[in-house]
Amino acid sequence: MGKMIELTAGDGHKLGAYRAEPKGKPRGGLIVVQEIFGVNSHIRSVADGYAADGYLAIAPAFFDRVERGLDIGYTQADIERGRTFIPKMQWDKVILDAAAALANVKSAGKSGIVGYCWGGTVSWMSASRLAGLAAAVTYYGGGITANSGEKPKCPVMSHWGETDQAIPIDGVKKFLGEHKEVTSFIYPAGHGFNCDQRGSYHAESAKTARTRSLEFLRKHVG
Repeated sequence: MGKMIELTAGDGHKLGAYRAEPKGKPRGGLIVVQEIFGVNSHIRSVADGYAADGYLAIAPAFFDRVERGLDIGYTQADIERGRTFIPKMQWDKVILDAAAALANVKSAGKSGIVGYCWGGTVSWMSASRLAGLAAAVTYYGGGITANSGEKPKCPVMSHWGETDQAIPIDGVKKFLGEHKEVTSFIYPAGHGFNCDQRGSYHAESAKTARTRSLEFLRKHVG
């Protein structure tokens, strides 16, 4: 179990973050990036899971820039509310907050980033714009295809759902054709397949993707 702490970004903005420490010496650091639902119980459990795997994990509350302490579920109303935050986020500020998280876990050694949904796009943008990352993992990042011009500075692994209605598979395939350096996988699942609190959860795909992600992190982070 981790705990909430406070980070200070480069522009002085203070944001919350859930920090989960491993037992013993960390393998490295890992930034866990939220979906559109804030640092809720699912994201905290993801951070706890990576801590159990040996990483010093931190999940910054990126939406604190708009509303502090957002923690919502997965009803249709929650989804509609969560979506309203996306256009209010500015990439330069997002990267500042990611940098604050990276600074917090740098004592663990090499560090990576993994993000889900909106967080998948954050992971992709961070791979290009945030110095010091050893690896980035993206799960069904809806904004990735619209930002295919970004050039990652670290190895990237991406996970996609074949039946994801939010991210047309044709756009994904176009992106993959433009970024052959990205290690990519497409699963027989929809959007949010990793989240066991969502109706779209697909246990087999989630397990396979997590195994692949861990292998990727072991190779590039530790």
